[in-house]
Amino acid sequence: MGFPRDLDSVLTLPANRGLGADIAARLRLAILNGYFDPGARLPEESLARTMGVSRGPIREALVQLEREGLIVIRRNRGAFVAQLAREDLEEVYTLRVAIEQLAVQRAVALATDDALAEMQAVVDDIATRMEHGITEQEAAELDLHFHDLIYRAANHRRLHETWTNLRPQIHIILLNRNVAHEDFREMVVPSHQVILDAIRDRDEARAVELTLEHLHGSYERVIRSHASRGTAANESSERVAGDGRRTA
Repeated sequence: MGFPRDLDSVLTLPANRGLGADIAARLRLAILNGYFDPGARLPEESLARTMGVSRGPIREALVQLEREGLIVIRRNRGAFVAQLAREDLEEVYTLRVAIEQLAVQRAVALATDDALAEMQAVVDDIATRMEHGITEQEAAELDLHFHDLIYRAANHRRLHETWTNLRPQIHIILLNRNVAHEDFREMVVPSHQVILDAIRDRDEARAVELTLEHLHGSYERVIRSHASRGTAANESSERVAGDGRRTA
């Protein structure tokens, strides 16, 4: 027996079913690779013209990116690349601490030799690239890829989905604090290596302790960077306001 006619209509897929998702993926990549600065406006009409599509799938893509926390959509003003406030940083940090502790606990118990080898390869790759120069985007992606592997090794589908939804916001945070800076170069390899060693040794208490230290240190650096950017922006505004030739 077939579905009722009205249900057939509800379940009919649109012709451009995958277009919005594809556009979201392209815009996400552009944002995470620094082509759009935090606070930059993403005009629907211009994006539609550049990408050769109608504004419908552009809107669909922007809504998806807003759900991921990469952009904000302001009524009657449009879409803008997210600028995370202090409260956003706190929420992202506390949520990550909660889920990553569970991921590490499960990885200690469940990580296979192949999974451990993949993690080691990422740490080694970071070390090699540090010696020859590394971009902010490369550093951020490698950092996150190491943690991707921990979540994958945890073998917990819903936990991995939670991480996947949070990951783009963490990526933005890493880029905003300039992960290619000297402090990142000094800590990234040893801090990830000791976590991996503890997972490999099946030492759950040590692995969790090191992970929490790692996340707390990263959060502290983010807060310092966030505060310094705010100070710089205020000083710039004061200079502009104090120059009569540049005020409106």
